[in-house]
Amino acid sequence: MTRRPRAPRAKLWIVSMQDGTIHMSSDDASFDHILERERGLRRTLSARRITMIAIGGAIGTGLFLGSGFAISLAGPAVLISYAIGAVIALLLMGCLAEMTIAHPTSGSFGAYAEYYLGPLAGFLVRYAYWTCIVLAVGTEVTAVALYMQYWFPATPGWLWIVAFAGLLIGVNARSVNVFGVVEYTLSAIKITAIVIFIVLASYFIWRAPAALAGAGAAGAAAHLATPGFHNYTDYGGFFPKGLWGAWVAVLVAIFSYLSIEMIAVAAGEAAQPQIAITRAFRSTVARLILFYLLTLALVLAIVPWPAAGIDESPFVKVMRAVRLPGAAGVFNFVILVAALSAMNSQLYITTRMMFSLSRAGQAPRRFGALDARGVPLQALLLSSIGIALAVVLSVLAPKSSFILMVSISSFGAMFTWMMIFVTHYAFRKARAASGAAPLRFRMRGFPLTTLLGATLMAAVLLTTAFTSAFRMTLLFGLPFLFILSCVYWLRYRPHSSHHHGDASSSTDR
Repeated sequence: MTRRPRAPRAKLWIVSMQDGTIHMSSDDASFDHILERERGLRRTLSARRITMIAIGGAIGTGLFLGSGFAISLAGPAVLISYAIGAVIALLLMGCLAEMTIAHPTSGSFGAYAEYYLGPLAGFLVRYAYWTCIVLAVGTEVTAVALYMQYWFPATPGWLWIVAFAGLLIGVNARSVNVFGVVEYTLSAIKITAIVIFIVLASYFIWRAPAALAGAGAAGAAAHLATPGFHNYTDYGGFFPKGLWGAWVAVLVAIFSYLSIEMIAVAAGEAAQPQIAITRAFRSTVARLILFYLLTLALVLAIVPWPAAGIDESPFVKVMRAVRLPGAAGVFNFVILVAALSAMNSQLYITTRMMFSLSRAGQAPRRFGALDARGVPLQALLLSSIGIALAVVLSVLAPKSSFILMVSISSFGAMFTWMMIFVTHYAFRKARAASGAAPLRFRMRGFPLTTLLGATLMAAVLLTTAFTSAFRMTLLFGLPFLFILSCVYWLRYRPHSSHHHGDASSSTDR
């Protein structure tokens, strides 16, 4: 049986070390061949749209619905949990920005892992991340079904899943410009809504003491039900679940920040990658940290933390407490838009990752094909399987499907983030060894900051084994990595004889 040729693999490898000096292969030791094999995508995305794509992916179910789950795990200490997650995200974005400015391509961190760590690392990172985002799409569309129950409680959730999934698959099947316009519009709506929420909630908290004072004895008796920062300590203190609860909630925080890394993938379709990526990274991180921490602080001041959960968004509960006519319904619509925006971004990103896998020769060739609009349509259709899984779970386990999909999809995100730090460490070492000129953007504090990020992510991954809500994370993830490794060694590994360190092989399996 004749098998199709595979794309050549990178050759940036340590060939020998003599007299304390690292010597690298000069043949094909450039990243250009990876850029060449992923050529064909349209470079039309501006810095503004790339920023909105990242915000669109990261401000979604994790903030509007998952935050309720995080609050139930940690209480008011969830603010510390999200601050720790923000530190990890900030370190990650610094590492990723530097590598992306050096190598702007849709393969992004998967291609970097392949080039600086080896073909197996690139294979594992791409497939782990692709699987993670495919399942994350399922979490977003599952949340959409929950939001629609606000208006249509008797309608089966799977109907909404199918309807909205068809709409967004259609958007992604158009050109990247259409996707960019739709995503920009959806992200702008939810960012505007968050700003309005911050203003309304702040005013409500400020006015609550005066209203309470005017209510006299009856108001004083209702103290525990009134908004205010006393809610941070009134229900078991700031750490009602202890330090362990605050640390476990970091898992949800990481899931919430998931998708900020998609800026690096979008670089492959950026009009001016170096300029766009630098601006987008800085503005995205600042906005995400502000939105997450400030909005959660206001939610906790208005809604007592024991009332948080995933039956309904805590933000809708805040709007009910404010008692503005129609406010809860309007904000439920905004949250629906946020979930659709995140789902739209995630469909885009998982499609590009499968495209990169195909162009690397690690997935069927048809998934690397582009249609007349420059869209990898076959990769898009394959990447929609998470939606089908969401439909099945919404029928079989409608109450627990969201948490189950979060716990399973979290492994790919956490593993990918950890590998980004490891790849950055190898990236900087390789550039130093080759005498390359410093880039215009460099991660500060290297190697300590990179090693700190890798250590924190390893600790987060290990924590899932001791947390009932996330026990499926490693139970799914470790066997999945083992299966992927077996597939790689049986199907894709280089198998011709070569010198030590030369992992490139043109022999086809």
